[in-house]
Parts: sequence; structure tokens; C-alpha cells
Amino acid sequence: MNGKSSSVIRVLAPVVVGILVLIGWEAIVRINQIPVYVLPGPGIVFETLWRDGPSLLVSLWITLRITVIALALAASLGALFAIVLAQSRWIEFSFFPYAVILQVTPIVAIAPLIIIWVNDVTWSLLVCAWLVAFFPVLSNTTLGLNSADRNLADLFRLYGAGRWQTLLHLRLPTALPYFLAGLRISGGLALIGAIVAEFVAGTGGAESGLAFRILESGYRLQIPRMFAALLLLSATGVAIYLILSLLSHLLLRHWHESALPRDR
Repeated sequence: MNGKSSSVIRVLAPVVVGILVLIGWEAIVRINQIPVYVLPGPGIVFETLWRDGPSLLVSLWITLRITVIALALAASLGALFAIVLAQSRWIEFSFFPYAVILQVTPIVAIAPLIIIWVNDVTWSLLVCAWLVAFFPVLSNTTLGLNSADRNLADLFRLYGAGRWQTLLHLRLPTALPYFLAGLRISGGLALIGAIVAEFVAGTGGAESGLAFRILESGYRLQIPRMFAALLLLSATGVAIYLILSLLSHLLLRHWHESALPRDR
């Protein structure tokens, strides 16, 4: 199977599965005459999305803005802290457990405290989304920096390379695939963190994000609108993942094994 055929199958297979799922969903709803307020069919969901799309897109943009900023902060600070941790085992042993504590603490539990302490809704949402997205970048990048070939490291020392030369020319290139893998994970987590924070904050009005629209639709039993908002949210998460996957492919395609074309 050549590369072109493989690419077509990779795109076509999930599309076919998705169409079959939608057809089955619509058939189940119609055959069992399930009320719209219990489970709307995909037809009415897409109709609602077309009708209410402009207002939902405005809310999506507010949520997406928080997500992108949080992801950018998680990527930059996560990589920076990973470089610091990788300089010494003592530094890593001293500070890495606290990063783990941040990761395993449910954001829904500490979001109310963050909202109270920060005293600004936008900044509190940003902090919550950043906390969720930070650890995968830190963890993966630290692992990548520590995975540099020891024989090559010895060779660098043999030729008199300093700590920063070794970091720049050996450890950072080794860590790049790990960093990009963590970034792909953090992309979805940043979106989840922003949504959870919006749920907790319960912000409304003109500057409300997509999470508030979901809550509002649920309170008013506008279930098709809720599904339309969830569809937008899922599509956004998939788009973030695809964009970050494309970025990873472009950066690694000429030299790393994971991005090189396969013979079969």
C-alpha cells in the first residue's frame, strides 16, 4: 500500500464510520419516537446548529481564546521548567513531585478557590486551563531531555562541549518529539480546563463562553441546542489536535523516525 492510498484510507475510514453512526442514531430516534428533550436526532441538531450558529460561535471564540492563551503559556513555561529540572537530579527530585500534585488535584475542586483568589473571571479561567495543560508538557519534555543518548553525551564531553552546547545540540533535539507529544495532549486538556472553569464560574452575559451556553440550554430544556454546542466543542477539540499533529509532522518529517513515511 503506497503513501497516497494510506492517506486516503486514513481520512475516508473515520468519515464512513461517522456517517454510519449518524444514520443509526437518526434511525433509533425515529423508530422509537424518542422525544426531542430526551435525545434529539442528528437532523434537528444540525438544524439548530445552523440556526443558532452565530451566537454559539461567539461563545466558542471566547472559550477558544482562553484555551489558546493557556496552551501557549503551558508550552512555554512547561518547556522552560523542564529545562531547569533537567539540569540537576536534585532539582528534579525536589520540585517535580509538586508538579505531580498539581496534576492529580481535580481542577473542579480548586477552581472555586482560584476564582476567589484571582478575583477576575477571565484570569481565573486562564489559570484553571493552564493548570490542567501544564503537566503533560513538563513531564514529556523532562523525559525527552533525560533520554539523550549517553554515548553521544560522552562524545560531546570528549570534544569539549559545554553544558549549554550539549543542551542546544543534543538534549533539545532529542526532547523535541516528546515536547510535541505533550503539546498534543495539552491541547485537549486546555480546552477541557477552560470548559470546567466556565462551568464552575457560571459566567453569563455577552462575554459568556460555550460552557455557559451548554448550561443555559440544559436549564431551559433546549436539548438540541445543547447538542449543537457539544458538537462545536468536540469539533474544536479535534481541530486543535489535528493542527498540533500537523505542526509535529512538519517539524519532524525530515529527520525523526516517527514522522518518516513507512514502506508498508
